[in-house]
Amino acid sequence: MFRLEPIIPIFSQQIGGFTFDLTAGIVIEWIVILILGIGAFLLTRNLKLRPSKTQAALEKLYQTIRDFVVSTMGEENESFLPYIGTLMIYLLLLNLPGLLGIRPPTADLSITVSFAITTFLVVNLNAIRKNGFIGFGKGLLHPFWPMLPLNIVERIILPVSLSLRLYGNMIAAVILVDLVYKGLGSISMFAQLGLPIIVHGYFDFFDGLIQMIVFSMLTMINIKVTAEE
Repeated sequence: MFRLEPIIPIFSQQIGGFTFDLTAGIVIEWIVILILGIGAFLLTRNLKLRPSKTQAALEKLYQTIRDFVVSTMGEENESFLPYIGTLMIYLLLLNLPGLLGIRPPTADLSITVSFAITTFLVVNLNAIRKNGFIGFGKGLLHPFWPMLPLNIVERIILPVSLSLRLYGNMIAAVILVDLVYKGLGSISMFAQLGLPIIVHGYFDFFDGLIQMIVFSMLTMINIKVTAEE
């Protein structure tokens, strides 16, 4: 039975006055990266002009993600397809461990903050690449210079809102699933065997899928809009 517990580091190390913790969520991240890396190598090492069923499924997945990226960002931003596609697949897999009774890494605020900071850097570095430092600075004055403080706050708030939105929804799902188990356990141990399947399906799979789409969509919109200001 899944129980909500405080995140306890597997390993901690003091370096220069800072404490670096290795948590189960970070280990799961590494495992997912390893699985994706090996899977990508095995699935793409023998591509053919006449695709097998596996290759056809991969091509369909690629086309679906491409259509999603292009419809949101426009064809001029199709170069972000590898980044957005990787983000979507990686984030979805990190949202799903609840199906196995394991706390999802994205129910850890430090991990969602890392995703949000990455998006923040991609958004602003892309804007600088497209417009230069002067054009980027002028964008902060849009539509007129008194908006400068508000525009700066808006840029800073982006990683805060992204990380808290993802973390809040995922930790809420963890808490609700745990409450369902506790409620059923108070009735009968056997009540926990089948009934929670629907709860896991909604809060662990469906909610995890929705949160991945929302985070990816906000990332794409901010990349496009910030570069155009």
